[in-house]
Amino acid sequence: MIDFDKIILGIDPGTNILGFGIIGIKKNEPSIISSGVIRLNKISNHELKLKSIFENVSELIEKYLPDEVAIEAPFFGKNVQSMLKLGRAQGVAMAAVLTKDIPIQEYSPRKIKKAITGNGASSKEQIAQMLKTILKMKEIPKLLDATDGLAAALCHYYQTNTIEGEKNYSSWKSFVKQNPKRTN
Repeated sequence: MIDFDKIILGIDPGTNILGFGIIGIKKNEPSIISSGVIRLNKISNHELKLKSIFENVSELIEKYLPDEVAIEAPFFGKNVQSMLKLGRAQGVAMAAVLTKDIPIQEYSPRKIKKAITGNGASSKEQIAQMLKTILKMKEIPKLLDATDGLAAALCHYYQTNTIEGEKNYSSWKSFVKQNPKRTN
């Protein structure tokens, strides 16, 4: 395996299918290490699903040794019961990460989509196509939950990766003020 500068695990929590993606960063270049899904739909008991999420996320951490984890936040839907179950799934996945003392960051679905495609309202298919290009994937996984996990990881990389000396500007006015020679 390549000796990466950083490994990021991305998680798309779900109670029927949990998607994950692992990317490695080498010389500020992201590449895919692995992606897939954890199928939970055959487990009928909700508590056993949560136990399985905890165990599977723990196994992913032990196998790939990520330095950081990014997780997609549940979006607010109309069905309160579904939201409650999804929130529990996310919480259990986060607990598995936190027991290993790995930093974790939560991102909204809109923020992840915007980071990958530039559009916060992109479809799962658009995200998958963009990831295929960025990460030089041979093919897109059948279940797009896996690409959602990759998208969370890549979003985290984009949000936290700044080149040394690079500045973030709060507005165009602040950029112009700090870079007068670049705007003439």
